[in-house]
Amino acid sequence: MAARHVLGDTLPIVFGRSFGGMMAQKLLGQNVAAAAVAIDAAQIEGVLPVPLSALRATLPVFKNPANKHRSVSLTAEQFRFAFGNAVSEEASDELFERWTIPAPGKPLFEAALANFTPHSTAEDNTAYAVGGPLLLMTGGKDHPVPESVTRATLKQYRRSDAVTDIRDFPDRGHSLTWLRRQGL
Repeated sequence: MAARHVLGDTLPIVFGRSFGGMMAQKLLGQNVAAAAVAIDAAQIEGVLPVPLSALRATLPVFKNPANKHRSVSLTAEQFRFAFGNAVSEEASDELFERWTIPAPGKPLFEAALANFTPHSTAEDNTAYAVGGPLLLMTGGKDHPVPESVTRATLKQYRRSDAVTDIRDFPDRGHSLTWLRRQGL
């Protein structure tokens, strides 16, 4: 696919976290971004590890198949395991009170079934040869997207000529970008 210029003569550099990280990778693979940073990115098609921590973090959604068509709220305890595990309980509770809203279950179901669904929304062009650089970022204490998932994602790009790298923040969880803004 030829490069498409979306901002005048310049393609954007895209950043995304969690499912936004998956979307940043997709935009780069579609050659509509100059570079991408995928932070704690949701699992793309072809990534096989499903660690127990990821299953536990997503259980509030998956425990009821009807959640595919509705929004799901986490309890403070569920939030602490999935997002606030790398900070104090007090800081996790503060993040929970300030930032949580019910989230749609559909993206989680789609990502979970990506390896079994033709033309999945989690499908990515990991073999792009002319794309810009991709930086994958992971938190060493991330429960929903553990480091093993991010490293398996990195391996999916092995056929690409584009520069792809990983940066690990060993003391951070899935909320690593929130914590910088909050000074935690």
